[in-house]
Amino acid sequence: MSEVFECQVGAKKLTIETGKLAGQANGAVTVQYGDTVVLATACMGDARDTGDRSFLPLTVDFEERLYAAGKIPGGFIRREGRPTQDATLVCRLTDRSIRPLFPKGFRAELQTIITTLSADRENKPDVLAIVGTSAALTISDIPFAGPIGAVVVGDIDGQLVANPTFSEMANSLLEMTVVSLKGAVVMVEAGAQVVSEERLLEAIRFGQEVNEGIIRIQEEMRERVGKPKIDFKSPELEPGLESAVLSFLDGRMEREMDKTDRSERDKGLGVLRAELLESLGETYNRDQALSVFEARVKSAVRSHILEKGHRLDGRAYDEIRPISCEVGLLPRTHGSGLFARGPTQVLNVTTLGTTGDEQRMDGISPEGNKRFMHHYNFPPFSSGEVKRVGTPGRREIGHGALVERALAPVIPDAEDFPYTIRLVSEVLSSYGSTSMASACASTMSMMDAGVPIKSPVAGIAMGLMTGDGKQAIITDIAGNEDAYGDMDFKVAGTDQGVTALQMDIKLHGIDWEILSKALSQAREARLFILEKMKSAIDTSRPEVSSYAPRMYKMTIRPEKIGAVIGPGGRIIRALVEQHKVTIDVQNDGTVTIGATSGDAAESAMKAIGDLTKEVEVGAVYTGKVTRLLNFAVMVEILPGKEGMVHISELADYRVPNVADVCNIGDEIMVKVVEIDRMGRVNLSRRAVLEEASPAGGSGQRDPAPQNRPRPPQRPSGTEDLDPNYPFRS
Repeated sequence: MSEVFECQVGAKKLTIETGKLAGQANGAVTVQYGDTVVLATACMGDARDTGDRSFLPLTVDFEERLYAAGKIPGGFIRREGRPTQDATLVCRLTDRSIRPLFPKGFRAELQTIITTLSADRENKPDVLAIVGTSAALTISDIPFAGPIGAVVVGDIDGQLVANPTFSEMANSLLEMTVVSLKGAVVMVEAGAQVVSEERLLEAIRFGQEVNEGIIRIQEEMRERVGKPKIDFKSPELEPGLESAVLSFLDGRMEREMDKTDRSERDKGLGVLRAELLESLGETYNRDQALSVFEARVKSAVRSHILEKGHRLDGRAYDEIRPISCEVGLLPRTHGSGLFARGPTQVLNVTTLGTTGDEQRMDGISPEGNKRFMHHYNFPPFSSGEVKRVGTPGRREIGHGALVERALAPVIPDAEDFPYTIRLVSEVLSSYGSTSMASACASTMSMMDAGVPIKSPVAGIAMGLMTGDGKQAIITDIAGNEDAYGDMDFKVAGTDQGVTALQMDIKLHGIDWEILSKALSQAREARLFILEKMKSAIDTSRPEVSSYAPRMYKMTIRPEKIGAVIGPGGRIIRALVEQHKVTIDVQNDGTVTIGATSGDAAESAMKAIGDLTKEVEVGAVYTGKVTRLLNFAVMVEILPGKEGMVHISELADYRVPNVADVCNIGDEIMVKVVEIDRMGRVNLSRRAVLEEASPAGGSGQRDPAPQNRPRPPQRPSGTEDLDPNYPFRS
């Protein structure tokens, strides 16, 4: 039997319904906001041994169905294929929100699938996916420490708004997704138009307050329709194992932690791990022995940082690893930048294209084109591993999107810089926050390419260590500090404010004072890194690379667009082929021409100008004869525009046959004498000849062939004998 639960979120009601669809799943709900509806299901399989005792076999899938928006998929097969980037990002948001909330040691295979059933293209399905997944898990028999709430926070006209629509978001300074438990923030992801740290804190608090109502109706669902949770207890350790491990280590791990050199420390821990398994592997369960060992490593990292007042590599809490910056490394690319922070090293390459290179967005969200793209690659050699190289995974897509969001606010407007911009970050070495290093490398790369960005952007990753009543906020976290810490907090922005933020918290709640201090410490680090970047390049180059296309703009009247495009695009294709340029025509009459040389662009612009030029009465044109008629010739005076020269207007004497004066392909000078009511153009060559005579004094010369014999002249005074002379049509 169907059950419906509702609460007010922002300007609309959020409705969760269960008991109607997908009855065989462990938990299933539909979530509706406006006319956007998603179905969220949660299923549990058997326990799976992954070989990694800390890994939870959880899969999150977001299925974008184009029928939800009343669309038929493109392509040959006419059905949905691989997930779009937006779908992948929703999967990552959902996974990061729920993964920390399953019991430690839980090994059952889990899958949650979110399917879009209806999309009104005004209300985003992203947060509905998170809320739906939480609700499905909450009412299922799967162990889950939820429920959680999720909301998008916008900042419109100085007001914080819950779940703004797509159209409202166009005027928002902030787009922040806040996910929280009851009384505790779990995850935050945001893009901002250079917003202060104080305003970000206000938005997080606002989002957490809105989520309280969403959590409340899920708790009500659990009371009314929830299934009893399965009885799960973390596997107990074998008797004596923990004391045996501690006895074996006997202070050796602490000595390894005192080594400030990372490679020596990692090598020593590897030897210690191998000796432990050799010593205890025959007596105790090897997986459990490894689990105890890893727990001791985590404890040792934390106690070293908290008790000794400095980090494993000897740095102070707020100290950044050595930074190096370089630009212009690659001779034929349009721009390049190399950024290194400690062992972390990222190379970014900028490519500039024409407006025709924009990415067309086709999904359940409102359609549009992207003229700025950032792509992130993480090859296995960057971490010293041997792995299969294939298409970008969810991690690559997520990190690429975070950097793209951080840089988007400083990209120049298309009116000022009419290029499509593609950035590619190649991670060459990884040991802590390659995404924020990518933001720095991308900024320098664009400046090297001559992109007039509004302001440089830098990024930094913050961490948190807690234990025994102590806490430490650390700047520029390294790999082990990320793995064993309580927070991964990435902040990117300019010297004026934040442009992107991503925060994952492993604690069940975080002190607002800690969060405020972390943002303040991140700002100091960001300003420090920006100064280092300025030492490599302090302003965008005045011109784009000689290998990049030059972009030129002109404006034509919108009603003349058809004259440039031509039937089926025939004319514009001919222009592109003839002048070796790219041409993009907008609906408002803006024409953008991309060319590798100024001469090619100028010739194309002249041709377009001729195509759209209006014929003027009294103007003289040099045209090409296109057709011969019995009584006239047709002359093309402008591209695609013909006029008629009557036989009586072909010369300053009587012409018996039009072929006596000109043939097809000849160029002749003609004057526009009339444009009739139907738009037909009447021309005269005789008027040009008369004006060019000594009496006329114009001095213009008719380019028509002059070697044809001049027909005999009529005897003077005989014109009135022939009433049909001159001939008239």
